[in-house]
Amino acid sequence: MRLNKVKSKNAISYYIIRSVRRGGKNSSEIVKKLGTEKSIRETYGVDDVDAWAREQLRLLNEEEAASDHRVLVPFTTNSTIDMNTQLSFNSGYLFLQQIYYKLGLPSICRAIKKGNAFEYDLNTILSRLLYGRILYPSSKLSCYEQSQKLLEQPAFELHQVYRALSVLSENSDFIQSELYKRSRKLVKRNTGILFYDCTNYFFELEKESGLKQYGPSKEHRPNPIVQMGLFMDKSGIPLAFCINPGNQNEQLSLKPLEQQIMRDFELSKFIVCTDAGLSSDANRRFNNYGERSFITTQSIKKLKSDLKEWCLDPSGWETEGSKKKYDISKLEDTPENRKRIYYKQMLIEGYDEERDIPFDQTLIVTYSLKYRDYQQTIRSRQIERARKLLDKPAQADKRSQNDAKRFIKKTPFTNDGEIASKARYEIDEAAIEEEARYDGFYAVCTNLDDSPADIAKINHDRWEIEESFRIMKSEFEARPVYLQRDDRIEAHFLTCFIALMIYRILEKELDEKFTCEEIVRTLRHMEMRKVSDQGYIPCYTRTELTDALHENAGFHTDYELTTPKVMAGIIRRTKGL
Repeated sequence: MRLNKVKSKNAISYYIIRSVRRGGKNSSEIVKKLGTEKSIRETYGVDDVDAWAREQLRLLNEEEAASDHRVLVPFTTNSTIDMNTQLSFNSGYLFLQQIYYKLGLPSICRAIKKGNAFEYDLNTILSRLLYGRILYPSSKLSCYEQSQKLLEQPAFELHQVYRALSVLSENSDFIQSELYKRSRKLVKRNTGILFYDCTNYFFELEKESGLKQYGPSKEHRPNPIVQMGLFMDKSGIPLAFCINPGNQNEQLSLKPLEQQIMRDFELSKFIVCTDAGLSSDANRRFNNYGERSFITTQSIKKLKSDLKEWCLDPSGWETEGSKKKYDISKLEDTPENRKRIYYKQMLIEGYDEERDIPFDQTLIVTYSLKYRDYQQTIRSRQIERARKLLDKPAQADKRSQNDAKRFIKKTPFTNDGEIASKARYEIDEAAIEEEARYDGFYAVCTNLDDSPADIAKINHDRWEIEESFRIMKSEFEARPVYLQRDDRIEAHFLTCFIALMIYRILEKELDEKFTCEEIVRTLRHMEMRKVSDQGYIPCYTRTELTDALHENAGFHTDYELTTPKVMAGIIRRTKGL
């Protein structure tokens, strides 16, 4: 192999090539494109590009020479392993590291360092926080200790991790905007449709302070919480996030973060999709301006009585591809009808006096036999749980809007049947009957003029943002939070946000063929066993997923033996070197 330097009018490009013979003629082929002189300087922070390129050639030649040979490793049955010598290493992080470097996070860290006076390696610390969040989610102390399981050992101290968190918090907006710009070169970002949602995370403490405030916990925990707002694009990749005090109305979080996106990401034309809890009148009016639009779910139960009756009226329904009007109370439960979505719509006229523009909304309500049966199944399970709770009065008293206890009716009484301090618990048949009226119905409000079918399809993808929160809470264990300082709390959620982006990109590179649990579990278990000075042998099960990971990454850790030189080459390759 040899180095080839190509000069053009606008750039100097570097390639590693080799001679080949095809069809009886000598030719050459590109083994690796190193990049342009400018991109190499920016990406790898080097001054002498020629020397850097020659070093890449030398390493690649060494790697190729060491890639194929037989090795005999002597073992004895009466020798113990060396004391305090690590033999097992995780290699799953290499697939995450490849995306980390493709996103340009090392360059982002270098840019941050230029404006700060710290001496530690921010890139190494951030990367280990991200790999640890996916592979070994735990406290920052545990994450530091778990970093020693990786093939590349940590080159920082624990106290530097906490200092780095403050720097990351200060630069959170910059990091988010840069990640968006760089991710566009890596995956297709569909920012024409944005999904927004909020959740909260609890702390294992009782005292409020700063961001940690008592508020409506989505997990019904009696602990202080912080609130996280998240924007996600139509591609399912996180776009931006914000952290607010736990006692703040979550509806107030949308506008500031959306303004940040318009300012830092230079986006102006998009549709914002939210659930009913975030669809305040102010938020709708904010997105009824310029090139912005909104689609928001609408609770039929909370509509005015005339609109509610119109929604539930069985007559006058339509379906895509038909001009016929349907009475949904007379629908036959056939496979064909179960595939259909029935809808009707009503224009609600309004006016925005502040901006002096029309504020018209379309209320679209849909009905589905399949969705009806789904809601009935869920409620049947909840009623069964409610029946079991009748024998546990203390638990039956504690209820929330969507749990099984809402179907339990409490009637205080005395032994003589008069109202008093004692109570009788029974299934509330009236509550069940009232809720059943809404089975199969789903409503949205929008200022778009698109067809109801198209709007329903857009809103259907809102489940992905809910799954993103589930991934952060379960697989990445973003809760409970143990940090105390607000800046470090914000940095904690920044690492969760970036880890989610890296995971989503990997998921898409694998063609979304595998679940989050499968991918994360596989990466965690991809251990390599070091065999003296000969190299590493895989200690994991080769599966369809590990094959897909290797094929996507362009390297292999699943050979019977990977020599130290080849492993060093793999590590360099994950960094684009």
